[in-house]
Amino acid sequence: MLKNRNRMNQNYVENTIDFAPPSPHPAQKPINLVPRSRNQEALILSLSDQEQPIVVTIGPAGTGKTYLAMQAAVRALRTGECDRIIMTRPAVAVEDERHGFLPGNLVAKMEPWTRPLLDVLRQYYRAPDITRMIDEQTIEISPLAYMRGRTFRKAWVIADEMQNATPAQVKMLMTRIGTHSKIVITGDIEQADRRGADNGLWDVIQRLQAHPIPGITTCEMSSRDIQRHELIGPILDLYK
Repeated sequence: MLKNRNRMNQNYVENTIDFAPPSPHPAQKPINLVPRSRNQEALILSLSDQEQPIVVTIGPAGTGKTYLAMQAAVRALRTGECDRIIMTRPAVAVEDERHGFLPGNLVAKMEPWTRPLLDVLRQYYRAPDITRMIDEQTIEISPLAYMRGRTFRKAWVIADEMQNATPAQVKMLMTRIGTHSKIVITGDIEQADRRGADNGLWDVIQRLQAHPIPGITTCEMSSRDIQRHELIGPILDLYK
């Protein structure tokens, strides 16, 4: 069974993220978190601050929220600041998170939703190394529903697309924080399938603005922080 699971993980990694020739030595590639805007600089400072175990960042697509969070996580893994990286997100737009209809093991089932995170990871590791790290659970890919009842110790948790989480799910995730750990919550309110009080990301931002908690930082990006392509800002404005 273990051999089959390893083979499934290997096939998943190769088919999912091995789509470009790797750099000669990706594991030796330096990790430079370089801000391209003031808001990105604020986010990098929060990600680097060990006195801020929880970082909540919102903003439109292309602003570097996920990219910078994953870079910081890989850097923490390399330096020994953490022992593992946990990638999670709401797998669907509603609270029901059943995965049985998707083929493969849990890693493969999460493929449609974790590809952006793994794209960043591949800049620093070869596909076989990522497979091994998944097998050894140095890298863990799990749906948000699987976080319940756990405690994160010496781990970096990247929770992406959290605009589709409920307030109860965001509360559940944040209360999993343990010693020497970091939880980074990212999302785009404008892309939310949940609105108003039912939107967990918007709910936690409002709560923290009303009642700030030392150790929890919020960072907000805007269209001025978009770096992916100059057309993204106008496209987003077109659909407002």
